[in-house]
Amino acid sequence: MPPRPTDSTPERPGDDRVPSTDPEPGITGEREEGTGSDCAPEPGVDQRVAAVRRAADGGRRWRALHVAGCAVLLAVAVTGGAIAVGGVQDPGAGVGAVSAAGALSPGDLARGDLDAGIASLQKHLRAQPKDFGSWATLGVAYVEQARTKGDPSRYPQAQRALKRSLALEPGNDQALAGQAALAAARHDFPGALAHAERALKQNPYNERALCTRIDALVELGRYDDAAKAADTADDRRPGIPVFTRYAYVRELRGDVRTAREVLERALNSAHAPADIAYVATALGQLAWNQGEYKTALGHYARALAADDAYLPALEGRARAQAASGDRTAAVRGLEQVVAEFPLPGPLVALGELYEDRGADGDRAKAGDQYALVDAWTALARAGGANTDLETAMAAADHGDEKEALRAARAEWDRRRSVHTADALAWALHINGRDEEALPYARRATATGYRNAVFLYHRGVIERATGDERGARSHLTAALDLNPGFSPLGAREARTALKDLEGNR
Repeated sequence: MPPRPTDSTPERPGDDRVPSTDPEPGITGEREEGTGSDCAPEPGVDQRVAAVRRAADGGRRWRALHVAGCAVLLAVAVTGGAIAVGGVQDPGAGVGAVSAAGALSPGDLARGDLDAGIASLQKHLRAQPKDFGSWATLGVAYVEQARTKGDPSRYPQAQRALKRSLALEPGNDQALAGQAALAAARHDFPGALAHAERALKQNPYNERALCTRIDALVELGRYDDAAKAADTADDRRPGIPVFTRYAYVRELRGDVRTAREVLERALNSAHAPADIAYVATALGQLAWNQGEYKTALGHYARALAADDAYLPALEGRARAQAASGDRTAAVRGLEQVVAEFPLPGPLVALGELYEDRGADGDRAKAGDQYALVDAWTALARAGGANTDLETAMAAADHGDEKEALRAARAEWDRRRSVHTADALAWALHINGRDEEALPYARRATATGYRNAVFLYHRGVIERATGDERGARSHLTAALDLNPGFSPLGAREARTALKDLEGNR
């Protein structure tokens, strides 16, 4: 257990401790029993990425048509198995057979070969379709697979598996906790909280429900409640999933020192390669947020020594390389990440690195990355996920300004976190509504969370409202904290500061 303080994702919460491997075909299809064998297999990673890129390439020229039709296109071309889930295969390797009692837990799956574990569960459930525990475990495994692979097509599969578990054993805490994790992955945080509370009524020690309750409270902006939930989880189920969330709650409240100490203790207690990669990456992210690039690169190196394909560590290393001035390595690293999983964060980061180089060809390549964000959000929506925050953040700088504001307002109506406050502030600024934006920018920086992007946004908005003193203060703070926080944003912050000093 970490030391109890006297007094925390990039939205980071979520237990992402699974290796990156190619997905196996699904099990359930449209048959409730999950025993059908007439479903076509899903396309692999290469096919899925190629389909996303084809959709985005068309959208770059015909964006309106692309946005309108992308969900249907991607649902068919990319997520084939989400509609007609593929038949079961037995790879003959990995976690091994599953007992009728559902002995293979979500934790076991997270620490081993996730895809092989899923295949074993599928095989077992063909023979024992009444095993409610294994249905619940399969549902959670699909959620983890969706999260780690950036493949929201797994969400409908997870939903069907969890529904089957509850039909077999109403109110079982494993399936309720799985429903909570699924809702959180889809960014339905009120739903995630409700499901987690139901699971904890059945079993107060359910680790996944305890963790998802923290995640949901964080994302709803209920930080005091999240801190209490983290304390409760630490008392009941101390371990790496709880420790990492505990640390994040502390970081959000400005207590970086405690966050670091908790993560270091968690890393010292980690033994499985997936756990080491997960916690070392969290430490790398924490260091990068503080502008400690050399330290961050050390943590990412340890993560990748444990799992050389761990995408969050590959992405984090690339960001730290860019901030340290090694743009060539950063571009190469981000190209590696998005070649496998074109997710909004690394797509925008890579696009900005291309854009910062300034050549016509690089600007065109940047546009390709931004167009891929549209493709991903359409895919996520097809899987039942809410993508308004991602849309608002990407569109404000690299897309439709009005769409950015619509999405930011919609997300703010759902949840009041520092991230949604910052997104709404920036979307209002981009639309020329700085007086309206300023209160949200202030709210984003009010908890003590040390985030250079938030400080930069606030400084720019203050400058636009005529508060030059506040602008100098927050722009300086952003660059002092993390001078490489964004290839384009950091450059613009330095330019704005230079202009402000010239006006004194």
